[in-house]
Amino acid sequence: MKLIEVIADEGSLKTVEAIAEKQNARDFRVGRKDAQDMQLMRMVVSDDRVQDVLDALQGVLGAQSYARLFVYPIDISLPKQTEEQAEQESKAVQARESLYREVQKNSRLDMTYLVLVMLSTVVAAIGLIENNVAVVIGAMVIAPLLGPNLAFGLGTALGDLPLMKNAFQSLSAGVLLALTLSVLIGVLWPFPLTSPELLSRTDAGMDSIALAFASGAAAALSLSTGLPSVLVGVMVAVALLPPAATCGLMIGHARFDLASGAALLLAVNVVSVNLACKLVFLFKGIGPRTWLEKAAARKAMRVYILIWVLTLLALALVISARTLS
Repeated sequence: MKLIEVIADEGSLKTVEAIAEKQNARDFRVGRKDAQDMQLMRMVVSDDRVQDVLDALQGVLGAQSYARLFVYPIDISLPKQTEEQAEQESKAVQARESLYREVQKNSRLDMTYLVLVMLSTVVAAIGLIENNVAVVIGAMVIAPLLGPNLAFGLGTALGDLPLMKNAFQSLSAGVLLALTLSVLIGVLWPFPLTSPELLSRTDAGMDSIALAFASGAAAALSLSTGLPSVLVGVMVAVALLPPAATCGLMIGHARFDLASGAALLLAVNVVSVNLACKLVFLFKGIGPRTWLEKAAARKAMRVYILIWVLTLLALALVISARTLS
């Protein structure tokens, strides 16, 4: 459940109360007015109704530049919810604004993001060279590549070009930095190409598509339902960081044949993860608020899904050709 607090003109009281009644708010209270005749109103809403309530309130209060909406999580509520209410809450999708804030925060291209990419790349490179699975997993945990992928998928669902642009820049910068740093490690650290952990990332197969697709779907589902995404972040990192580091290490050793295999694996994983995210957001019905924005977002979503599907089919053909040769 969420507590939604509304501060608006006194004349909006009846309208807000009608919205609360229409959306089956579990509680509605009216507070005191302030010196400027601004009315405080509060309502308790189930998670599956939060987005509808926010959209309705923004629609009627949008012209009031001084109106404010605040949403607070409710950790404890007495008396306890019924089993039916608890089940309803568990199926709810997070509010659009909450999703947006989360992915925007985790996809921001700043110094922290770049430092985490550098550290995870160094750790991954060492783990791959030394064939140390625990070290590779450690690199996956700290890799920040989950955020930009989810942000790009959500930006497509919302038709938000600035969010998509920022997510693309963050992902591109992260992958480029990982490649550059691993190339330097490969040049400066002469090591034998015998590590199974390293060589396994130079061969892309159809199972790689399935792994990345499942990782992307799990990440988007975790985000949209408000479940902890730590383990999902590890899964996505599995699909993105090790191939990028492997590609750079192989380039540093002038093994361009193996580097091309790692690059193909990286491309397959990026496409699969993003396609899965888009499909999950589409299935969950996550989109913009207004009708015009929804129409534009649906059109953009269809175009991007088609592009990703065609790209994935082309990569699958390349994998098949490499397997037969």
